[in-house]
Amino acid sequence: MGDRIQNLIEYLQSYVVSDTMVPRNIRKAASDAIVQLQDKENEDKVKAYAAIELLDEISNDPNMPMHTRTVIWEVLSELEKIE
Repeated sequence: MGDRIQNLIEYLQSYVVSDTMVPRNIRKAASDAIVQLQDKENEDKVKAYAAIELLDEISNDPNMPMHTRTVIWEVLSELEKIE
């Protein structure tokens, strides 16, 4: 697993999954994305695509706090750069 993916996992864990102010469904999606990113069976590109699908689905949730939306957008942007 690349350093970039590890950093994104830690970023999601710190600012979304462990933030109790974030709605449960959004924390769950972020946790599921982390599981996809940690999958040792797939290449980085495949892991990134799976995580993008999960995060993109919740990125426009009207109940998401603005600071969380910013984190999700930053992570999505970084995931899209993974080749």
